[in-house]
Amino acid sequence: MFVIKDTLVSLDLIEKYFVCDLAVCKGQCCIDGDAGAPLLEKEKNLIDQHMPQILPLLSPGGLKAICEEGSSYIDAEGDLVTTLIEGKNCAFSIYDENGTCLCALEKGYRDGLIPNLKPSSCFLYPVRLQKIGNMTALNFHRWKICYCADKLGKKLKVRAYKFLKEPLIREFGQEWYDELDRVATQWIKQSESDN
Repeated sequence: MFVIKDTLVSLDLIEKYFVCDLAVCKGQCCIDGDAGAPLLEKEKNLIDQHMPQILPLLSPGGLKAICEEGSSYIDAEGDLVTTLIEGKNCAFSIYDENGTCLCALEKGYRDGLIPNLKPSSCFLYPVRLQKIGNMTALNFHRWKICYCADKLGKKLKVRAYKFLKEPLIREFGQEWYDELDRVATQWIKQSESDN
């Protein structure tokens, strides 16, 4: 673990390789699971605020689910999460012509239609945030459907923290990321010289 400002950064975030391989996994993370994507209250409020722009981006199933149930619900563990389509896909999931599950919120942002509203729990994946006192721990989550991301990351030689540069900067800021990059570069250089 490294301490950067008020965060505890898992060594896995620096050492592990990771690049999402949508061609292989087909966006399974938006389908699998026992609840929707975790949401912060402020994220829910922003999504709801932009709902008129979001609704046309949704699949028919997602549109129906959100119109009937709203954008989110409280799951069995008491967490705020995105609404699901018939207990499966996230209501914001859409499919491309290759059958790959994508995020309507991300597509809307990339197309310049809405601000970046993708929940931090999705945008930062495979990082999971956990509050520990006044610190935030960044843990590297392992999920079997992401083995292809490990493989592609190794092939391309892209470390997880480099792959997650944009979401990490959105969450913690450029100065924080620059410090992470400096610490990671030193750690990797030292580790390689020790081997």
